[in-house]
Amino acid sequence: MNPTTSGTLAVPGARIYFEVRGEGPLLLLIGGGNSDATVFKRLAAVLAAGHRVVTYDPRGNSRSVLDGPPVDQRVEEHADDAHRLIQHLAAPDEPVHVFGSCSGGLIALELTIRHPDRIRLAVAHEPPVLGILPDAGLHMALLDDVCRTYRSEGMAPALVKLQALHGGRPAPALPEEHNNTDFFLSHFVLPFTRFVPDLTALAEVSDKVVWAGGHASRGDLVHRPVLALAERLGRAVELFPGGHVGYARYPADFAQRLVDVLTTAPGETYHPRETAGGGW
Repeated sequence: MNPTTSGTLAVPGARIYFEVRGEGPLLLLIGGGNSDATVFKRLAAVLAAGHRVVTYDPRGNSRSVLDGPPVDQRVEEHADDAHRLIQHLAAPDEPVHVFGSCSGGLIALELTIRHPDRIRLAVAHEPPVLGILPDAGLHMALLDDVCRTYRSEGMAPALVKLQALHGGRPAPALPEEHNNTDFFLSHFVLPFTRFVPDLTALAEVSDKVVWAGGHASRGDLVHRPVLALAERLGRAVELFPGGHVGYARYPADFAQRLVDVLTTAPGETYHPRETAGGGW
């Protein structure tokens, strides 16, 4: 399904490209890392049957161009971008649903902390809050090494080392408008993986947050922070089809699970279908 509308929104330091599909309550999808709106195309097409689905390219990625030279990215600034999109596209005072995966999950959490009145429910799918893990120092050293390798040896060797976050498996090829890996490795991966939300403030809005992860990524490093956060806040982790980016491989199953989570009480047990249990 092609977007019903698309456009750009001027924000401080950038212009944010966005797409809108369907009609109904607004659901904002926030991608991770070097992804852009294209990664959600199939998922959004399914969700558009009952929602007004908004997808966008995060600042610096693909069609969301920066006004100046590339700089290190901040979760807080990306959360402000998401809020401005909501202000631009949602009805006044309309609380919206948000789904954020990986670094998009970090953005969703910060958005909820800053603007709880605009959030009906935020689903944080495997946000990489590595700093709360007891062995955080080891993981930060790994990411420092990834970025050093990128600067000295190039992209391919750096991405091989980054596989440690995903059980040693290579990242799947994802649909995207442009390849944003250079920007991701240069200005995104270190500041985002070092970000830890205000845990006191997060506890105050915990009734608006659903903690989520991939059924097939449960043994991966990238899954561990969501377990730690959910345990800290006394909540369950909702499992979704596939692994870290299951929304790209199983869009129909993933969409159904997301709708179920958004419309039922958190904490219910999920029994994945056989087709959704493997892969990434």
